[in-house]
Amino acid sequence: MMEWLQLLLPAWTMGTLLVFLTAPLGCLMLWRRMSFFADTMAHGTLLGVAIAGALSLPLWFGVSLLAFLLVAILWILHDPRLPNDALLALCSATLLCSGLLFIQHIPSLRPELLSYLFGDLLQISWSDLPIFALVIVVALIVLYKNWQAQIQIAIDPDMAISEGVNAKWQRLVFMLLLALFTVLALRAVGSLLMGALLVIPALTARLLAHSPRQMVIWAFVLAQIAITVGLWSSAGLDISTGLSIVLTMAILFALIFMLQKMKKHR
Repeated sequence: MMEWLQLLLPAWTMGTLLVFLTAPLGCLMLWRRMSFFADTMAHGTLLGVAIAGALSLPLWFGVSLLAFLLVAILWILHDPRLPNDALLALCSATLLCSGLLFIQHIPSLRPELLSYLFGDLLQISWSDLPIFALVIVVALIVLYKNWQAQIQIAIDPDMAISEGVNAKWQRLVFMLLLALFTVLALRAVGSLLMGALLVIPALTARLLAHSPRQMVIWAFVLAQIAITVGLWSSAGLDISTGLSIVLTMAILFALIFMLQKMKKHR
């Protein structure tokens, strides 16, 4: 039992810290209808891993570089003539294919390809946690200072602008926070499942909440349950932590959705 705790406790602590960022960012993403953006950022991390491997750089540096470069690219490509979802689909597919192509030609990265794709939270050690915690605290402070403006933009952009909210600046802040999240979450659920970590708890919370505050709280609780159950399941069943966590989230969504439908029919 002690051996299991030594393995799971650092991973669970990291997952718990990550949920503090997952819940509010996931809710904002749904309110702002930017779910595609999370997937694009997530797929971009794979190319960041490949760049880091090719140049013998730290993994976090390559992923961070690519994430913030992608924010700059999307900022430049922003054009009223080009639909946002189409631009994101273009970038997502290009980055994913480029990342896989590069990794196939870097032998040292091939053995760990599955952990990059689907995550391996169990590799987290106690020594990793202080820097993760510091980054998450800084991100939460930035999010807290801009929270009201972010909600105003999500509810009614025109009204928010008329009240003095800088919409472009808030969009940039939100994109940078999501970029930071992708760097942190790569170890947890991998490149392919990162969007699900943001979307599913927020989507499930929407079924239960009656206000923005309630939705964030429910998203936090549901994500925390999924992290805990998913971690123990992955260790017991010997499956990827990312797959286990996301499937747990999906099961929670299905159960809550069905229970509400049954209650409604009664």
